[in-house]
Amino acid sequence: MVQVHSFTSNPFYENTYVLYDDSREAVIIDPGCYTPEERAQLTDFIEQNALKPVKLLNTHAHIDHVLGNAFVKQKYGIDLYLHEKELPILREVRVRASTYGLAQYQETDVDHFLVEGETIDFGHARLDVRFVPGHAPGHVAFVDHADRFVIGGDVLFRNSVGRTDLPFGDFETLAHSIRTQFYTLPDDYAVYAGHMEPTTIGQEKRTNPFVRA
Repeated sequence: MVQVHSFTSNPFYENTYVLYDDSREAVIIDPGCYTPEERAQLTDFIEQNALKPVKLLNTHAHIDHVLGNAFVKQKYGIDLYLHEKELPILREVRVRASTYGLAQYQETDVDHFLVEGETIDFGHARLDVRFVPGHAPGHVAFVDHADRFVIGGDVLFRNSVGRTDLPFGDFETLAHSIRTQFYTLPDDYAVYAGHMEPTTIGQEKRTNPFVRA
């Protein structure tokens, strides 16, 4: 069974996720850790649980989700996975970081491009990659069918959805992604979002004010 642990990091209150199973292999998703204290929180958890990070995954490349990419890659010697359509956004992060006063941001290269329909394996676990643009052009979600959850990034939140007023955002595209890639999952699947607390597919199908089933 995959365990999902989250940390809330940086001025944007972004959720960083560590997924692991009884093999102790782990993947780190959207590391927002920026300050030394945030980095220590992540590394202490990994050390205390005797985990071995094997992959670094980004749902998308907005600044709040990638502030810790370089640190995690260097610390654990693991590869970064991102959808190719996110490269222009990733390249812009240095400028945005300066604007937000986050001068210690470090750039890093993408090692593997995520492709819709592929699977990400670690330990005994498997994550399916779903292409869910709208909030960002190359946004993906990671679905664990065995344990019935989604790591959804900034697509679907509890009673909300990802903003679409950023460059390359589009609400109709986002709504289509939610209806075809999220709402087609069973109602009991948990949704771990990039911000705020988790929700479920069924809850959002019934009550989400922005995109109904």
